[in-house]
Amino acid sequence: MAAGGAIQKAIDLVTRATEEDKKKNYSEALRLYQHGVEYFLHAIKYETNGDKAKESIRAKCTEYLERAEKLKEYLKKDNKKKAVPAGDPGSNKDDKDKEDDDEDSEYKKLTKGLEGKVLVEKPDIKWDDVAGLELAKESLKEAVILPIKFPHLFTGKRTPWKGILLFGPPGTGKSYLAKAVASEANKSTFISVSSADLVSKWLGESEKLVKGLFELARAKKPSIIFIDEIDSLCSSRSDNESESARRIKTEFLVQMQGVGNNSEGILVLGATNIPWVLDAAIRRRFEKRIYIPLPDEGARTDIFKLNMGNTKCDLSEGDFRQLGAMTDRYSGADISIVCRDALMQPVRKVQTATHFKKVKGPSPGDPNKIVDLYAPCSPGERGAVEMTFLDVPGDQLLEPHITMNDMVRSISQTKPAVTSHDLLKLEEFTSEYGQEGS
Repeated sequence: MAAGGAIQKAIDLVTRATEEDKKKNYSEALRLYQHGVEYFLHAIKYETNGDKAKESIRAKCTEYLERAEKLKEYLKKDNKKKAVPAGDPGSNKDDKDKEDDDEDSEYKKLTKGLEGKVLVEKPDIKWDDVAGLELAKESLKEAVILPIKFPHLFTGKRTPWKGILLFGPPGTGKSYLAKAVASEANKSTFISVSSADLVSKWLGESEKLVKGLFELARAKKPSIIFIDEIDSLCSSRSDNESESARRIKTEFLVQMQGVGNNSEGILVLGATNIPWVLDAAIRRRFEKRIYIPLPDEGARTDIFKLNMGNTKCDLSEGDFRQLGAMTDRYSGADISIVCRDALMQPVRKVQTATHFKKVKGPSPGDPNKIVDLYAPCSPGERGAVEMTFLDVPGDQLLEPHITMNDMVRSISQTKPAVTSHDLLKLEEFTSEYGQEGS
């Protein structure tokens, strides 16, 4: 349908909607308003008379959407309540006040779920638990820790950062850094949300959720708002996107740095794997854009140690360094998968073993007590007895240690998830807009 035909159809629908609205047939009016707005949005896509015409159509859409929202809220109420929706010719001041109270109640109900995103129990992750990324950690300390501990340093023109974007390949520790911020920023309120928390199927509710998120942060400041995968909410604006997506981005822009909104004491921390898709205005709101790269050899060595923890293994310091050298282009998440797979290798040995032998070892229930245990072995070993793991008593199995061969086997079976093409695009974005975080 051409733009002109879509506009005429939309006008016919909203005219009928207005008539039904006056007759107090609110259910039918709501349906017609929503149907009319759909035709208006269709017309915007194919409008050829310039931006002025598009803006005029958008203004009409906003007007009809607002009325549709009021009707929808009214229809949700108990049928026994006979209050007239605000805006109807027969309404009076008392009805309008009641409607405003109902809207406030609905707004509070809508945004109440956001309060569950405030981390009450902070994750126990320290800066030292994050391998490498020294520049990124310093920038986050500068934005989060120092202003709280030494507020007198941040007066006048010296103000803390209001927005920090962490970008880089998947699995490099962006979300993990955010958890470290949550742990270390003891006096700050940490609010962690994703796109799913801020997107609603109902028209107009997504913008209310965005506004509610920032109002919650202002009420509990100093606050940190962490938005994971922010690209899914704030990608570049285009003529083909829906009106709802455009309104969400506009609300983000207004709340992050809009006139009349005080953002003092609030840090917005965003994370994304594809920063180049962010809208330019949103990108500008993030004053610091920090590249979180793949770990270097030293960081990979440390990540192997962190992932092995206190698991029994026969790996030396030299073995860990060799593992770090073998895993070029592996992310922290890739190394975590390698270690998890290697930790399963002893279990597989037990499961596939055909012979076991008796050995002395610490009791699984009491490490200080030495008892007879069964360990998997080859058929030719001295003392080998033909049996399977099903024949071994549950409390008499000796836990095999992780060996270097186990680690190498797991590396050969786990490939890095990041491609050279992805790295090239991230490096180009960093050279143009960002800064190194390693």
